[in-house]
Amino acid sequence: MPELIKKYITKIIFCTEILLLSGCELIEYHPYDTHIHGDKEINYTQIEKIENSCSSKESIRFILMGDSQRCYDETEDFVDHVNSRNDIDFVIHGGDVSDFGLTREFIWARDIMNKLNVPYVTLIGNHDVLGNGKAVFEEIFGTDNFSFIAGKTKFVCLNTNALEYDYSHPVPDFNFLNSEMTTRQDEYTQTVVVMHAKPYCDQFNNNVAEYFHYTLKNFKNLRFCLHAHEHNTKETDIFEDGTIYYGCPSMDKRSYLLFTLTQNEYGYEEVFF
Repeated sequence: MPELIKKYITKIIFCTEILLLSGCELIEYHPYDTHIHGDKEINYTQIEKIENSCSSKESIRFILMGDSQRCYDETEDFVDHVNSRNDIDFVIHGGDVSDFGLTREFIWARDIMNKLNVPYVTLIGNHDVLGNGKAVFEEIFGTDNFSFIAGKTKFVCLNTNALEYDYSHPVPDFNFLNSEMTTRQDEYTQTVVVMHAKPYCDQFNNNVAEYFHYTLKNFKNLRFCLHAHEHNTKETDIFEDGTIYYGCPSMDKRSYLLFTLTQNEYGYEEVFF
């Protein structure tokens, strides 16, 4: 065998050994690897913080942001910006933490968001469902449908990404919605519903859009609904009944929505950073 070929083969073997030894740091051996290190079930612990810190507040101020996939620098700047303020009670991430449902993407986003000085919760987006993403999301953040109470307001957070399940999964989950109407009902006086994809968008199961909205209207004093997914600020009276669906910009727009909510009124503004 010519000496040049021997040297070439030796280099290939050496590089392969290096990759095998250091592969845990350089690559994911499988795109849907679910080996999770670090914090898990984040929504559970963060909800406890939100409920404790807001329990006696008559007025709350919270941020709606979302669609941070691949926008790691912008999300870091967002966290720095929020940490420079002292008037925010909590942050809601409206979903699409990842772009391809990869474990590494969820971990990168989690580690950035964990630097916030205020509590945050994260919804599942349509990109977060790709591959084995739902399993990763649930291990890191928690169940795809959840709720919490801040002050006297109940926030009902939903998985509405029906298209990613090919309509084979109960999305939205009406059993969850109906059970939430009677859960802790003496602890709140008004409701805000949050989702990634709003009715009549590409991801929503639009066969049930009207019934979905009808169900939401049965919650105690539904104030408004929130969503992400469309990457731009939206204010839409979808069903022309006075219930507004507010959509937040994606992180690449370097902005978010800031809501101030009391028992009698609310307002919001788009804040740039």
